[in-house]
Amino acid sequence: MTWVTGADGSPYGVTNLPYGVFRQNGGRPRIGVRIGSWVFDLAGAEAADLVLAAGALCRPTLNEFMALGRPQWTAVRQRITELLTDPAHRGAVEPLLVPLDEVELLLPVEVADYVDFYSSEHHASNVGQIFRPGQPPLLPNWKHLPIGYHGRAGTVVVSGTPVVRPTGQRASAEGPVTGPSVRLDIEAEVGFVVGVPSPLGTPVSVDDFADHVFGVVLVNDWSARDIQAWEYQPLGPFLGKSFATSVSAWVTPLDALADAFVPAPDQDPPVADYLRDVPHVGLDLRLAVEWNGERVSEPPFATMYWTPAQQLAHLTVNGASLRTGDLYASGTVSGPDRGQVGSFLELTWGGAEPVKLGDESRTFLADGDTVTITATAPGPDGTTIALGEVTGTVRPAR
Repeated sequence: MTWVTGADGSPYGVTNLPYGVFRQNGGRPRIGVRIGSWVFDLAGAEAADLVLAAGALCRPTLNEFMALGRPQWTAVRQRITELLTDPAHRGAVEPLLVPLDEVELLLPVEVADYVDFYSSEHHASNVGQIFRPGQPPLLPNWKHLPIGYHGRAGTVVVSGTPVVRPTGQRASAEGPVTGPSVRLDIEAEVGFVVGVPSPLGTPVSVDDFADHVFGVVLVNDWSARDIQAWEYQPLGPFLGKSFATSVSAWVTPLDALADAFVPAPDQDPPVADYLRDVPHVGLDLRLAVEWNGERVSEPPFATMYWTPAQQLAHLTVNGASLRTGDLYASGTVSGPDRGQVGSFLELTWGGAEPVKLGDESRTFLADGDTVTITATAPGPDGTTIALGEVTGTVRPAR
């Protein structure tokens, strides 16, 4: 229970406490945690010696705090919980609670590197059927390693940032043409934010996932399918993916998701030794995708074939180092049913089956369209916690 007005029963109660960075009245960025419809100003709390984090909570991003490591993350979370549940602290804490509707939410992390995976068997199979009909939907390597690519960290933006329709080359019957994408899509994903770095040349074990990963964000990895289809062979995604990646403003700490870990799907054939995670667990996150206010899909993250721990181990098995602020995303989250897919490529089956939105129909995104991705997870004692939403509206090409 919390003494904070309106927070009990909220999916942003004291069992959640996601971290973010906010600004009020054009002031400087400040770190806070969300509790109900309030933001608890942690910069003010550390300045008042209510929370101790070596000054890291007084910085403009979460990076310095994330670099402190799990013992410090746990201690600060316990202290925040104490401050928000013990009425003896109300007099000191209440002046540091800011109404959520009075703040501007900023990108919470200075992103160091960005990696995107391709870890849903259902998504990969759907894409294979759409692009390679009559052939095996999965390529030979898919069940042996988490497929991924390095993205562009500089275009990771916070939820609410408009997304300008990208321009690039695409194929046509007359040959390649340059212009705005006409097959603009989304990818509903879950992202993992690295706190503790690792040395160059030293792989990170699947067992050390929780020692390095600070928390979870929702991700919309916008995709220009026509640009991507023309450019990606032989080196993979480039301009079709690098123009914008939207992330939620709130980072849900792993500790808040303790009740959401569930057995992951069985893997056959057996994976390489460095990918064997025991226990083999994923997260029971239930995503929802809204297109212009209409719910069109509910992707289940628990069906992902490759787990977050396996993704981290594969990312570093060659000796690649981790840096504080690294972001790696799961890849599109899709379940076995059409109403559980995480991209409009799948929802409209490559544009062949338009979706009805009110009085209009869509295959891919039109200018002015807004997409919002939300998610929930099970919390303690049968409660539900919410992950911060990620939303974006498409603007015309420049």
